[in-house]
Amino acid sequence: MGLLTILKKMKHKEREMRLLMLGLDNAGKTTILKKFNGEDVSTISPTLGFNIKTLEHKGFKLNIWDVGGQKSLRSYWRNYFESTDGLVWVVDSADRLRLEDCRQELKLSTLRMLACVSLCAAVQALALDNIKTHHWCIIGCSAVTGENLLAGVDWLLDDIAARVFTAD
Repeated sequence: MGLLTILKKMKHKEREMRLLMLGLDNAGKTTILKKFNGEDVSTISPTLGFNIKTLEHKGFKLNIWDVGGQKSLRSYWRNYFESTDGLVWVVDSADRLRLEDCRQELKLSTLRMLACVSLCAAVQALALDNIKTHHWCIIGCSAVTGENLLAGVDWLLDDIAARVFTAD
């Protein structure tokens, strides 16, 4: 039995996942996290470092890392990838002028992805068809209303669970 198999079995018992939430500043990362946790979203301040929330969903313990998206913080994103099971990539679809910046940052930060924009615009603007090495899915959602947030998280959990929580 290899080390990877042992780690997968240990993780299966714990049913714990570490999710990293990234995107440009003001994309809605903190709002999504607060909405998903049932917190008030009427006043949100920019994240100057990172927030960590631990939530329970579908029998999983989710440790969600919400990392600030300001340009000065993006070079530190790479430090958060270790031991990450999934990446939630948040895009403000109303901010079309920054889609190119978003595409460039995504290119630098590619892991697994969940993006919150309209399907056609996102696939083209972010060049998602070029991502062949990781699973990705786009689910349009609203951080403010909470619409489709659960659908996105459910897809991510199912995708990770299918790869990580399998007995070899």
